[in-house]
Amino acid sequence: MAMLKYGVRRLLYMLLLMVMLSVVAFVIIQLPPGDFLTSYIVELQQSGQPAAEEEIEALRVRYGLDKPMYLRYLKWMWDMIRYGDLGMSFERDQPVAEIVAARLPLTILISLLTTLFAYGVSIPIGIFSAVRQYSVTDYVVTVFGFIGLAIPNFLLALIIMYILYTGFQTDIGGLFSPEFELADWSWARFVDMLKHLPPVVIVVGTGSTAWLVRVMRGVLLDELSKPYVIAARAKGISELRLLVKYPVRVAINPIISTIGWTLPGIVSGATITSIVLGLPTTGPMYLQSLRSQDMYLAGSFTMFLTLLTLIGTFISDILLAYMDPRIRFE
Repeated sequence: MAMLKYGVRRLLYMLLLMVMLSVVAFVIIQLPPGDFLTSYIVELQQSGQPAAEEEIEALRVRYGLDKPMYLRYLKWMWDMIRYGDLGMSFERDQPVAEIVAARLPLTILISLLTTLFAYGVSIPIGIFSAVRQYSVTDYVVTVFGFIGLAIPNFLLALIIMYILYTGFQTDIGGLFSPEFELADWSWARFVDMLKHLPPVVIVVGTGSTAWLVRVMRGVLLDELSKPYVIAARAKGISELRLLVKYPVRVAINPIISTIGWTLPGIVSGATITSIVLGLPTTGPMYLQSLRSQDMYLAGSFTMFLTLLTLIGTFISDILLAYMDPRIRFE
């Protein structure tokens, strides 16, 4: 019962935060001077085709830029809640919902696989490194961990692309081979995507994996030196049972708490990597929408990242409450 009350309370907090953060996101997007029309007019002038005042005013009315910011926000939220309408993309002249829907599934797939890869690899390696402290394996893991933290993901992507292309004539750019790039979904296209996923997941997840290994190792080493572990070992409890039942269960709490920012961090933080690898994800399009001040498209992507953050935090809270009963009784 306490667990249910805790989950409902956290869910209500999440919904309230979503509304508040949507306001903040919409305001921040429009803080830079000018708007989409300003960028559009500059592009026309650079191409030698200046727009007439009547045309500019007509476009301003069409895009709703003649209204105050708060009215634009209220209309955007009302259409989103009532009709599921995220607005129109100024630059692409398409419904934002269609643009996001085209990129969101692959983004979510890469995010989930990268998260599973990062946690699935880092936790056992961190445990093994802590248990075998100062061994050859520990030193090797430490070296590779620092390398993974030091090398930016986009640079690692370039290195791997160069090695695979020059050594094996294999191009890992994109999620599909050229013949499947614009093809309809089929079993052959799905299999082709699966072949391109492993290097993408490894490249995008390297930084998170290396960081999580260091966190798991450090926290577990601290727990292994505490009196309750020494007392349990003195009572004759087997090393494996002792490790799994007590120190690992405590040490994994900081790892679980990182899920809240790991999910959006993988999506937004992999923007440059996605550009380098040519991935059809939300990152590159989000960057372009911010540069062109395409407010409804940029706002929708920001809302998506905010939602991922809140969902990740909610998952972290529930898992922490399950792992540590003291949390749900607070």
